[in-house]
Amino acid sequence: MFIYPFVWMLSASLAPESELATLTVIPSEITFENYQVLLDKIPIGRALLNSVIVASSVTLGVLVFGSMIGYALSRLEFRGRDTIFYIILFTMTLPFHITLIPNYILMVKFGWVDTYAALIIPYMINAFAIIMFRQYFKSIPQDLIDAAKIDGCGELRIIFQILWPNSIPALVTIGIITFMASWNEVLWPLIVIRDEQLMTMPQLVTLFAVGGRAESQLGVKLASAVLLALPILVAYMFFQKYFIQSMASSGLKE
Repeated sequence: MFIYPFVWMLSASLAPESELATLTVIPSEITFENYQVLLDKIPIGRALLNSVIVASSVTLGVLVFGSMIGYALSRLEFRGRDTIFYIILFTMTLPFHITLIPNYILMVKFGWVDTYAALIIPYMINAFAIIMFRQYFKSIPQDLIDAAKIDGCGELRIIFQILWPNSIPALVTIGIITFMASWNEVLWPLIVIRDEQLMTMPQLVTLFAVGGRAESQLGVKLASAVLLALPILVAYMFFQKYFIQSMASSGLKE
């Protein structure tokens, strides 16, 4: 029951428009006309490239800065460490819409509207990633970190050369979740991006589906949905082992 809508979406995107009302899983003939119409009407290739650039940059930033902050909160001793952690934890309870207007004002002040910076920089710090890294780093033996310090490693080398190789499940889990969230984001791009050449794929597909270009052709809308979901499905298929391993172990290690 859960899989059927996705199977039907893929099947319907390859079926003639006249057969969509039957909800059949196996079309009488396979046609790529819906995909051809989609490619002719909107620059979906450019939007795909924009989404890859934005989602990859955000994911890399979250992994780098999240691991640095998580390491500081788990291993370094300084005044106010626990207070900072609780403040970061508290920010997870705030709806995104509360910061929407202040963030947009900042983008205007910085002159970042209609640039990649508006899509990438505000998302490079993620409270969930910080908490995940903090908990995972606390499970790594302190002796390993002490041995690295004796060998002359600085804090950054410890993070990226010692802890990262021992935290592959956490890195993959945070990477997949961050990539998915960034890839599927629609509201923020709709606010800060107006140039069609800079639009992300979810933004362009949303405007295409509700803006009239699809001309009430359900098959074309389904084709755009398939192209939007495909990269996430491929990424999860490759990294699901690490994803499940991390989610299963992160709540058990102290």
